[in-house]
Amino acid sequence: MKMILGTDLFPLFLSLRLASTASMIGFFVGLPVSWLLGHSKGKWVEALDSLLTLPMVLPPTVLGYYLLLVLGRNSVVGRIAESLGVPLVFTTRGAVMAALTVSLPFFIKTSRSAIESVPSNLLDAARMLGRNEVEVFLEIVIPNAWQGIASGFVLMFARALGDFGTTLMVAGSIPGETLTMPIAIYNAMLAGERSTANILVAIMTGTAFLVLLLLNGLNRRIGRRGRKDAQGPI
Repeated sequence: MKMILGTDLFPLFLSLRLASTASMIGFFVGLPVSWLLGHSKGKWVEALDSLLTLPMVLPPTVLGYYLLLVLGRNSVVGRIAESLGVPLVFTTRGAVMAALTVSLPFFIKTSRSAIESVPSNLLDAARMLGRNEVEVFLEIVIPNAWQGIASGFVLMFARALGDFGTTLMVAGSIPGETLTMPIAIYNAMLAGERSTANILVAIMTGTAFLVLLLLNGLNRRIGRRGRKDAQGPI
């Protein structure tokens, strides 16, 4: 693995890969959930929203404990995964699940707010013109709410990139497999390797800043395009 100033960059590349994978899964899972929450009524909606928001407020160790109960080798899911030869805990798959769990609520909350802000008269007009719900979602909701959706994606990616506690609980810190950047920084500090920790912190900070800068620029471009498309005919 490439090195800078004698520092192994595997944790950086792993963190970027895990955050990218978790964010892509979260996008396709969270978008329909956001639409459902934004356009449904009833007490169950807020109950479901509260349940989905729990990872934002629970301590990482508690969240990791719940994930171990669900994904561990003694759970139903864990036994099925083991029988298929794809164990979940203490693997990169477990690390992706941990990153997804802690970051998905940020995407859902932001996307739901953006979807709810789309004027209802636009949706009603599209339905009156014969559009089905899928077409309404793709042709009306997405162009009008895309900026908020993109912002949610940025937040989700950033949160997944920086996860520590939950990933450590579920995936451990196996060198060359599950040792992400935040865990590598923690291990360096425990070992008294302050110079290594300083390098890793600087790399992590610069990488996170560049990622946010690039994604925010993309967010603005997509937002402008979405507003322009939304002004066109239905």
